[in-house]
Amino acid sequence: MTIPYTQPPVIAVDGPSGTGKGTLSLKLAARLGWHFLDSGVLYRLVGMLADRQAVALDDAPSLARLAAQLPLEFRPGREAPEIYLAGECVTSEVRLESTGALASWVAACPEVRGALLQRQRELRRAPGLVADGRDMGTVVFPDAQLKIFLTASPEIRAERRYKQLKGKGFDVNLARLLEDIRERDERDSKRAIAPLQPALDAEILDTNLLGIAEVEDRVMRLAYSRGLV
Repeated sequence: MTIPYTQPPVIAVDGPSGTGKGTLSLKLAARLGWHFLDSGVLYRLVGMLADRQAVALDDAPSLARLAAQLPLEFRPGREAPEIYLAGECVTSEVRLESTGALASWVAACPEVRGALLQRQRELRRAPGLVADGRDMGTVVFPDAQLKIFLTASPEIRAERRYKQLKGKGFDVNLARLLEDIRERDERDSKRAIAPLQPALDAEILDTNLLGIAEVEDRVMRLAYSRGLV
């Protein structure tokens, strides 16, 4: 039996990069017919704008203004939404490792997080939302009906990312990817505001030995058990 909620339900999917949370979230949203939020894109776009406009990464007021005025648009794509910034398609650029590094820096800025918080919450619409990020279950949607936290070793995540980027034609170095992942994990887990950590009521899934289909099935079973579908 489906449980009636006063607000549209949310499945929060958190975890570090390379654990498969983006792929999982897209699959869940498609399977359920729900909306999808990739919160990391917002921080990546703020980082991109800061880099393009030569805004220092420690200039909190300027970063917050960029976040508050972010000219973002999502358009339907073949497998995932296409991302537009001020009318320019930046879907490929926003996924670069260099952009991810910028995102990690600006995400540590409380003013940026505050500016983006309400924008993320406004995406909670019927019939439901699958939210992918690092603080979806702890900060943005603390009342989410189901919270998932994915984990995997840095080595496994670096190898996955390496294969993904190679498949897209990028020239990447595995050792450098691993170093970047470890540095970002350190920065994200130790930041003062919304550090990367599972919510107390999150279901923690280790994806080292699990394929995405297995993870999806486990989450769907949890969703059924919570009366979300």
